[in-house]
This record gives sequence, structure tokens and C-alpha cells, in this order.
Amino acid sequence: MNFDHLRKPNYGPAEVFAYFSEACQTVQLSEAMLDRCLPDELHRSHFYIINHLARDGNGHTPLQITAAMQVTKTTISHSLAVLEKQGFIETRRSQTDARSKQVFLTGSGRTFQKQVATAVTALFGSFLRDEDYRIMGDALPSLVAIRKLLDENRNATPD
Repeated sequence: MNFDHLRKPNYGPAEVFAYFSEACQTVQLSEAMLDRCLPDELHRSHFYIINHLARDGNGHTPLQITAAMQVTKTTISHSLAVLEKQGFIETRRSQTDARSKQVFLTGSGRTFQKQVATAVTALFGSFLRDEDYRIMGDALPSLVAIRKLLDENRNATPD
């Protein structure tokens, strides 16, 4: 498929839709592979929380995690309970606001995150070629830029 037309200034609604459609399909396929690397009792949503804490650091409130994951408070409450039962996180009362809790990744949670990341990397590595790595490396800065743009506009609504 030739995508040279995407670099032209007449990039329109159909191309925007095609771009995000491809991104969504890529996510769906990669999530299916992630699912194969997780134990039966945990879902990818649980891993996303662990990965978020591993990447962005400890001490987030459940409300901050809710916003980051784009899910409901009920969903986060349930997910945090599952992760705490597994020993991957611990929740503590905030030292600055007694009404609030903060979430911390445990050593087991860090180990689990690394194990899953290693398994997923090995799975992808079983079929990726040198050219695929080059394509991903070239695309990464653009993906980061689009992700940041979407994050900055997460509350946008259609006209």
C-alpha cells in the first residue's frame, strides 16, 4: 500500500480516519498478543495500571489513575483491589490529605511488569525482521507526537 499521499497538504478526513483505523487495528492485534503473555487471572487493564506505575512512578491517586486509563472510578477500584490481592501494588493513605489514597508498585509488581514486558518482547521478536525494527524506530517519534496531541485533547467533543 502506497502512503505517499499522506505527506501532501491535501490530507483530508478520509485519510485521518484511515490513519486512526490502522492505529486501532494495530492496537487490537498487539493487545491480543499481550493477552497471551498474561496469567489467566489478570487482564490487560491490570497490566496497563502496573505499567503506568512502572513508567510514571508511584504515589498516584486512584483518581489520577482513573483519568490516565480513561475508565470509571468503579473499574479502577476493582482493578486496584485485584492487583493488591496479587501483591503487585499497595495503597496507602496520603500523608498530605487523609481523605485520599496513593498507589504504590511493590517489588513483586515491578518483577511482574518486567516479566510480561520480556515475554511480549520475545513474542514480537519471534517474527519481527530488521526492516520491521527500522520502520518502528522511524515511526516512534511520530506516534509519540500524536499520542501527546490526543492526550492534550482528551476532552474534545464532536461539533
